[in-house]
Amino acid sequence: MAGKVFRMIAGRVLVALALLLPVSVMAQREYSPNFSIGGKAGATLSRMSFSPEVHQKFTQGLTMGLACRYTEEKIFGLIGEINVTQRGWAEDFAKDEAPEFSYSRTLTYVSIPVMTHIYFGSQKFRGFFNLGPEVGFLLGSSIDANFDYDNYKNIPNFPQGSRTNEQLAMAVDRKFDYGIVGGAGMEIVIKRRHSIMLEGRYYFGLGNIFKDSKRDFFAASRNNSIEISLKYMIRVK
Repeated sequence: MAGKVFRMIAGRVLVALALLLPVSVMAQREYSPNFSIGGKAGATLSRMSFSPEVHQKFTQGLTMGLACRYTEEKIFGLIGEINVTQRGWAEDFAKDEAPEFSYSRTLTYVSIPVMTHIYFGSQKFRGFFNLGPEVGFLLGSSIDANFDYDNYKNIPNFPQGSRTNEQLAMAVDRKFDYGIVGGAGMEIVIKRRHSIMLEGRYYFGLGNIFKDSKRDFFAASRNNSIEISLKYMIRVK
């Protein structure tokens, strides 16, 4: 009895596989994996997630780099990039009624995101979503200020009181950064192997740039960045 049931189940499985095989072959004929490379350039708007809170606003920066994309399935692929990206923050002195002061710090990173790429649409126009981890290494830090931030306590009329100022002269302690990046955009195929991609992206940093032990001042000092970029991609395979 058990052998009869087994033969019946096996027969049905074989029939199902026979019916599915032509569909699988057709799907493979409809789509073949491809590999694309290209370049990107864009702008960033950045600020930090500080604890204790810092009076700040977004600062502008640039991003540029190289990208590669591999798509294995019809709507699924992977994108990897090597970028030079500017992040940082600008102090908001307007909140302290001291608009005569200005300060911004630019943090320049080599950033490497690796993202899942999900796309949809026609052969000429597509929408897409990207999501994945990113790591970065600090190349340099520069400060643009109209006052002596090393000796701000001696400057007349400089806002202090409840304002957090320790970050003004504090050196970046951790050059390695990591976080999560996600974005969405559209792709226009202009030739058979050429396309242009416009993307908006958000980076949420998980690493602190300053020391964060119990005896240190900042419990959190994490990068946050909005990025708008344009890619030009060429299919090479």
